[in-house]
Amino acid sequence: MNHLESSFKGKNGFWRYLVMFFTAFFASNIIGGIPLFIIAFVKAMTDPQVTARLSENPNDLSILGIGPITGLVLMLIPFLAGLAAFILLIRPLNHRNVRNVINGTNSVRWGRFFVSALVWLIISGVYFLIYLKTEPLNFKINNTTITLITLTAVSMLLIPFQAAFEEILFRGYLMQGFAVLFRNRWLPLVFTSVLFGLMHSLNPEVQDFGFLTMMPQYILFGLIFGIVTILDDGIEAAMGAHTANNIFLCIMVTSESSALQTPALYEQLKIFPWTEFIALLLSGIVFIVVLKIIFRWKDFLLLFREVKPPETVPQTA
Repeated sequence: MNHLESSFKGKNGFWRYLVMFFTAFFASNIIGGIPLFIIAFVKAMTDPQVTARLSENPNDLSILGIGPITGLVLMLIPFLAGLAAFILLIRPLNHRNVRNVINGTNSVRWGRFFVSALVWLIISGVYFLIYLKTEPLNFKINNTTITLITLTAVSMLLIPFQAAFEEILFRGYLMQGFAVLFRNRWLPLVFTSVLFGLMHSLNPEVQDFGFLTMMPQYILFGLIFGIVTILDDGIEAAMGAHTANNIFLCIMVTSESSALQTPALYEQLKIFPWTEFIALLLSGIVFIVVLKIIFRWKDFLLLFREVKPPETVPQTA
């Protein structure tokens, strides 16, 4: 076991984790938002009403004269900024490197990433086809133009960085930090899942359907990826599934409440959050069981085992 045990290496004072979290948050939301702010500022200079219209519907970047694919790029830039800040800060702050955060070693298991992505993609595709067949009136063709090719290219190029940032920060770095603090696995799993959910509390879905309706779904995502991280002793599988999930949604289906507005193939007309929660729960169970078989995980009791620091590693703040 390496992923959580390796967190005792380097500098581990919990204040360091707080500094990293808020620095990455600042880089993502402030620095990463500069391109969009500049565009909005220039547009507001010629059209004073644009600010009011944008505040009413901040998810609709067409107000700024921005196409949906350009809008997707602008919405993903903050994650690139956050990831860059993390990479730059991890060594001076914690005396570790990004590979240590991924799985506690100096190598990345790319096979895990791609296998997990494929499994999640198959499960998502099967679920979507079933939903499409049982509720055909809830979907309409949204886009069949050549822009789907551009959308696919942009999604495959940028979404992995967005998913990597969230997985490295939550299932990697913060899960390791909580492991140092609590010396177990289940509390880091719970805490990072809740924080992951809260991070999405400003998503448009929350505004449309309510905080208490959407938080269980976001937290469940965190729990699924967190369980996979612990059982697989690293975040590559979680990162692959997260990447596949977001790419699939960007290309295949959008809705008025979607956080990332894209010219996807289909538009879902009505969202049923609790139906999707149940579907996610079932999909997550299938996903974990399939990965357990493929990766030959021994048992689920690992989730409740103690995290012990290596005897040779001194405790430093």
